[in-house]
Amino acid sequence: MNKKLIPLILAGTTMLTACNQEQAVDSANNSSASPATIITKDDAIAVVNGTFISKKALADLEKEVSQRSRGQNFPKEKLIEELVQRELLLQEATNKQLDKTTEFTDRLATIKDSLLSQSAIQNHMKSNPVTDEELKVEYDEKMAKTGIEYKARHILVKTEEESKKIIAELDKGADFAELAKKKSTGPSGPKGGDLGWFTADRMVPPFSEAVIALEKNKYTPEAVKTQFGWHVIKREDSRAQTPPPFESVKEQFRSTLQRNKMQDYMENLRKQAKVEIFEPEVVVPAIDDVSKLSETAKSASKESGNAVVEAAGNAKQAATEAAEKLSETAGSAKQAVTEGVAKASNKLSDTAQAASEKAKAAFTEAAEKAKAAAAEKAAQTVDKISETIKTP
Repeated sequence: MNKKLIPLILAGTTMLTACNQEQAVDSANNSSASPATIITKDDAIAVVNGTFISKKALADLEKEVSQRSRGQNFPKEKLIEELVQRELLLQEATNKQLDKTTEFTDRLATIKDSLLSQSAIQNHMKSNPVTDEELKVEYDEKMAKTGIEYKARHILVKTEEESKKIIAELDKGADFAELAKKKSTGPSGPKGGDLGWFTADRMVPPFSEAVIALEKNKYTPEAVKTQFGWHVIKREDSRAQTPPPFESVKEQFRSTLQRNKMQDYMENLRKQAKVEIFEPEVVVPAIDDVSKLSETAKSASKESGNAVVEAAGNAKQAATEAAEKLSETAGSAKQAVTEGVAKASNKLSDTAQAASEKAKAAFTEAAEKAKAAAAEKAAQTVDKISETIKTP
């Protein structure tokens, strides 16, 4: 047996539903089952200590669980085990005469009152159902308030300058739809700027106001600016908004009419009833009590003031300590930075000096080499001159 599922079912079904509450009231009001409710073995799916659990109880539980879990189904053996556990708890409570306790009888009375109230509502709604004629009247009334639909095109551009050029082209006879395909940056551009049919509330106010003000087949002489850019708008047509078919929406009006019927029903009950509401008794304290209350208030105020002062002092001390620690930390940080800079400066100086000495030595060596090369070159030149002089 999967024991993990059973507690979930118990947790979801131990809250009394209207059906459970009715069963609880019937059980309390009828200590012994009537002949009509006697369950035989043929009608049972289990027996617990000689008490049969009916197939109807299983069907009711299946429906209850399905509604609560939005159509999810549980294995029958798990639901049967749930019913067995309920019956065990029922027998245990009965054996301990928990149904005789004041707490139980009070709760039972509350449940019974709630069920009777619901029964009165259900009885009234059965006797006064919402008819199709009433739904049609409500439908006609609502649909009569529908507004006007507009059919329009627009060309959306980023700047006012662009919109002026477009209007100039339209003034010369350019086709609006073709211009929209070429110039409009809006998603309707490829469709020639066609926006289809829409009500005024579906567009931003400046756009709607411009469409409403236009005549049929006229475009705006000046572009309309919105948060999306600059619009050149052409109104193509208008019509009364087409209402949806009655059959497709009538159920949407049913709940409203039911609520109205219930409100009327309760108002009529209230008018016919004699109702007296007692104001809650206002207890005026005696003078001695007022004096004591005043003293208590003063004492509380004084203690509160002392607490505030003490809290302020503690806060001030904490702030001072924090400031000292911060100052100390800052000093340490400053010293560390100073030492680091000094070390880095010394190291840099040593490095620079070493580099300078190396450069100096390299320069001296290069100069000596250059001097020697020049002397050798000069000697070679002198030799060549001498040989030339000697030659006849």
